[in-house]
Amino acid sequence: MDVILDQKSLLTGGKILGQILAELKSMVAPGLATGDLENRARDLIKKASAKPAFLGYQKYPAVLCTCVNEGIVHCVPRADEILKSGDIISLDLGIQYRGYYFDAAITVVVGEVPAEARRLILVTKKALKRGLKKARAGNTVGDIGNTISRYVESQGFTVVKDLCGHGIGKKLHELPEICNFGQRHHGETLKVGQLICIEPMVAAGRDWRIKHTQDGIGWQTMDGSLAAHFEHTLLVRQDDCLVLTEP
Repeated sequence: MDVILDQKSLLTGGKILGQILAELKSMVAPGLATGDLENRARDLIKKASAKPAFLGYQKYPAVLCTCVNEGIVHCVPRADEILKSGDIISLDLGIQYRGYYFDAAITVVVGEVPAEARRLILVTKKALKRGLKKARAGNTVGDIGNTISRYVESQGFTVVKDLCGHGIGKKLHELPEICNFGQRHHGETLKVGQLICIEPMVAAGRDWRIKHTQDGIGWQTMDGSLAAHFEHTLLVRQDDCLVLTEP
């Protein structure tokens, strides 16, 4: 994409998204319906004078993705899907603000969860941080993916290979694809001013393959193992990146 000029809108829009996700995270508790998170997300987006990015995109019927346990991405919130203690849930949200798109995701625990589920979430979050450190001008998308996969695999988990991060900006999904695996010094070279999304999606099992959820919209792990997902939208700079979607 072209060099970004309106940094004020980028900073504001990214912060709005980060704050909305933080509020949704604070709601997560046993007994809550994922549909309640959807309703709150709609209210918060409207209150911030932003627009939902996912609603209607490739016929997606909601503003928020709520992926529970083995769910990875694009799982539709439902009034009859009730969270229980021991679940984990990924909240993936996109907004449009002053002409720019922003996309971010977090995974959180519901009540008391097993230690291994907490470790999966922590490893995925750390994988994102490691990927962000590689997001600077002159590095390649392969540098990012290689760093993420090597760390995840060293911890005994598996990166999902059929789903990737992406460029973003005036459209929700732009080139380049940013996979969570790859070879160093391969793929597109990052440039100052690019907006990209890095989003590790990690499975607790050894099988990285995925399948559709029952409704044919969402994606889940093939083997039913837990999955975690973290994502930030960021601006590539000469020597580092500026993460836009922090709260």
